Amino acid sequence: MTDCPLPISDGPRMVAEMTPELLQAGYVFCTTRAPGALIDEALAIFREEEGLSLILPKDRAAAAGFATDAVMRCIRLNVYSALDGVGLTAAVAGALARAGIACNMVAAFHHDHAFVPGDRADEALALLVALQAGSAATP
Repeated sequence: MTDCPLPISDGPRMVAEMTPELLQAGYVFCTTRAPGALIDEALAIFREEEGLSLILPKDRAAAAGFATDAVMRCIRLNVYSALDGVGLTAAVAGALARAGIACNMVAAFHHDHAFVPGDRADEALALLVALQAGSAATP
């Protein structure tokens, strides 16, 4: 067990405290029925009827023979969002959608993560920083 603050479930407060951070690595979403050792290298795994979906570091995906033409960057939202919280995903995805930026949200236990096209990652980060600033300024 870690010493984490209590999770936040209030939507506006989650947005006001999200503190987005662009991670340096590039990632590729892949699917396979025989992941082998890739499971140990995946950032995330989700089981679907068609096979396992993996989020792999770009270099590892390339080494395993997956296409790497759709490299995504991860923006971690550094708020401890509650799993039953409402509004953070909608606010983030909506802001990015209005700018025409694709967004794949992945929620983990402590944080939410927005995966965006690598070539628009800096723009996406700036939009989310502005979203947070605007939300924090609103009473």
